[in-house]
Amino acid sequence: MKHISIIIFCLIWLNLNAQLKTGAERTGAYFLLLQHKEIAVVANPTSLIGNVHLVDSLVHAKIKVSVIFSPEHGFRKFSEAGQPIGNSIDSATGIPVISLYGKKKKPLPIDLNDIDLVLFDLQDVGVRFYTYLSTLSYIMEACAEKNIPMILLDRPNPNGFYIDGPVMEEQFASFAGLHPVPVVYGLTIGEYAQMINGEGWLQKGVICDLQVIPLENYNHQSRYLLPAKPSPNLGTMNAVYLYPSLCFFEGTQVSVGRGTPTPFEVFGHPAMKGFAFSFMPESVKGSTINPPCKDKLCLGLDLSNFYLTHPRMFGRINLSWLIMAFKDLGSQPDFFNEYFDKLAGNSSLRTQILQGLPESEIRKTWEPGIIKFKEIRKKYLIYDE
Repeated sequence: MKHISIIIFCLIWLNLNAQLKTGAERTGAYFLLLQHKEIAVVANPTSLIGNVHLVDSLVHAKIKVSVIFSPEHGFRKFSEAGQPIGNSIDSATGIPVISLYGKKKKPLPIDLNDIDLVLFDLQDVGVRFYTYLSTLSYIMEACAEKNIPMILLDRPNPNGFYIDGPVMEEQFASFAGLHPVPVVYGLTIGEYAQMINGEGWLQKGVICDLQVIPLENYNHQSRYLLPAKPSPNLGTMNAVYLYPSLCFFEGTQVSVGRGTPTPFEVFGHPAMKGFAFSFMPESVKGSTINPPCKDKLCLGLDLSNFYLTHPRMFGRINLSWLIMAFKDLGSQPDFFNEYFDKLAGNSSLRTQILQGLPESEIRKTWEPGIIKFKEIRKKYLIYDE
């Protein structure tokens, strides 16, 4: 019966994909707006129209793409998470590629000289510490400062069906989270861009001249199978769903399987006890060169089929795994590293775990912030709940 339910689940998924159209696929809604203009494109390997890259489609349509901006992980091919990327020339088109994950994270005014319009198309995963949101904010800010309009091609949020986690406090803002939103915020990247404008989150109160090309046949309960992995270590939908829960481990000494075939689908550590499952992180070119716990046998849990076998667990962050690992390793003083509070968006979560609070009590402290955020979020919804 389990296998039958999984098959039915996957068929429903594929049917939803067939009905839905991304903003990029709705070329009739924006190609004419790009004619006779000098265009800058913000894109990466997820920026697809069918199986064809957006930039290749634009060039084929004789649209003038003057420059490409690439976020973390690069433009045509993914590179390791956190690895600085230099500027380059796209070998397929000869167009200059300016990295926004190297010496700078925001375009300089000179980078936008002679640009008439910026076209933005990145696949988000709906989690605050996914850095494409920060790139979006900095691009919007740069456009506003130069009075350049921006068109955003909207894409589904695979975690867009729920809202959960602590709201980020201002003093913990970083490139891993710029705005006061929960860890999981339930908005598409187009809706999020409208919220950045509407809430005045750009520096000096500037407003970006923004147009969102919306999705067709999408609502916030839609389940969407991503046609391409959104970053090098999120290789499956199961990993995308686990990411809001397991990414907290990036602020600890525990491995989340970077350097294995199943990153963000396992967790463990060499000193963990009482676990039968084991894995060994290794250097993987193009994905993770120096993963945590490299070349060490880690004991922990295998969650690689978790959401197929536990479909009722959709729609919430699971803190039990983090608390479990802390109880196992917590006697070691360096369980948490300095990055943890940036991921959490506060110092409270670390303190609560150190104090031994149960998950249910920790979750109660999130509720006031989530309730307030939901009222803000309502103003920017493009799609039905």
